[in-house]
Amino acid sequence: MKVIGVDLGGTNIKAAVVDKDNGIIEQVTTPTRANLGRDHLLDRIAETIQDLKKKNEILGIGMGMPGMVSKDQTTVNNPPNLPGWGSVNASEEIEKRIGIPCKIENDANIAALGSMHFGVGQRFDSFIMITLGTGVGGGIIYERSLFKGTEGMAGELGHVIIDYHGPLSNSVTRGTVEAYLGQRFLSRFATDLISQNTDNPLYKKFSNNFDALEPVDLTNAAKEGNELAIEILAKSGQRLGYAIINYVHMMDIRKFVVSGGVSKAGEFLFEPAKEIVRKHMMKPFKKGFELVSEDLGNDSALLGAAGLAFDSFS
Repeated sequence: MKVIGVDLGGTNIKAAVVDKDNGIIEQVTTPTRANLGRDHLLDRIAETIQDLKKKNEILGIGMGMPGMVSKDQTTVNNPPNLPGWGSVNASEEIEKRIGIPCKIENDANIAALGSMHFGVGQRFDSFIMITLGTGVGGGIIYERSLFKGTEGMAGELGHVIIDYHGPLSNSVTRGTVEAYLGQRFLSRFATDLISQNTDNPLYKKFSNNFDALEPVDLTNAAKEGNELAIEILAKSGQRLGYAIINYVHMMDIRKFVVSGGVSKAGEFLFEPAKEIVRKHMMKPFKKGFELVSEDLGNDSALLGAAGLAFDSFS
């Protein structure tokens, strides 16, 4: 049983033939060139899929993309980095061009589906995926199905407020989870603290160009024993812990899978989060709690998009 998974990013279109049992068996990449317009981009997606379709019998197509996606997984609304799209029934547009059924889904939900089908999420009937990348996203898996909410937009975990006096991010208010754990915003927080510690090696390395500071630099410094880097990651991990408590108290789901570049900090981030959970989560909710990382890496979006196709067309 084979499907095609598509990862539509701002820079590249990635597509792969995925076998239910054997994972990715072939994949291709082509530049997105979103600035050339909606129809041009849809044609490029179709052309990319056609090359893979010629060699394989395909059951269906799953596509992950940025933006809010309708409950029926057909229509995306105002996707970021895709100028001129507005509200587009992308699944219908792809089906017209290819002749194979297609479903689409928000990229953070795709990450959850990838984990459920091919990653550590295979162990859990229900779990919450938290993606710590440029921003913070998420997906909710409940009893082996993606929870979409009433209109399809559930799981915007990065916009949950944990301190309304806190810093700004891409959210409409201050102090959201993303403001502490999104890659760009974590780097901004780190810059403020490093600037106050001019004798720290991180200051000496980045003081001439703090824009180059990324979370991976903090992780590497923490591994070398840099106490300030350890402190910065710990404070971010504590915020992650408070966010998790909110999610658990709301959803009564106790398994958490974390992915994305910021998650590479590992226990420098996770252990402070777990400590907050141990101290402050309501006792009845602590039973069965787990926090694990996902390591599907660069293939996670393609595998998640394939998982969407398997769920939709099997």
